[in-house]
Amino acid sequence: MSLKQLYLDIYQKFLEKKDAHQGYDFQHSPVGSATPPAPTFPDKVKPWTLDRPWRLQKIRDQRDQQQQDIVNLKTSPPTKP
Repeated sequence: MSLKQLYLDIYQKFLEKKDAHQGYDFQHSPVGSATPPAPTFPDKVKPWTLDRPWRLQKIRDQRDQQQQDIVNLKTSPPTKP
């Protein structure tokens, strides 16, 4: 089988259905497979809260940790039992 015929059936189905497709509605986007965990705090947020810098730092720390975990996934060798 040549490369030209490898995806020929998929492209044929696409060409048959392309005019019937309505398009993407950005107002109703699908939810991803997993939402990132949100940081939890001991008390509810108030507009006049005095611990705002602490809360923002906690959010930044968690964000940085998640980014580092993603980077480590690519660089760490797979473990074999």
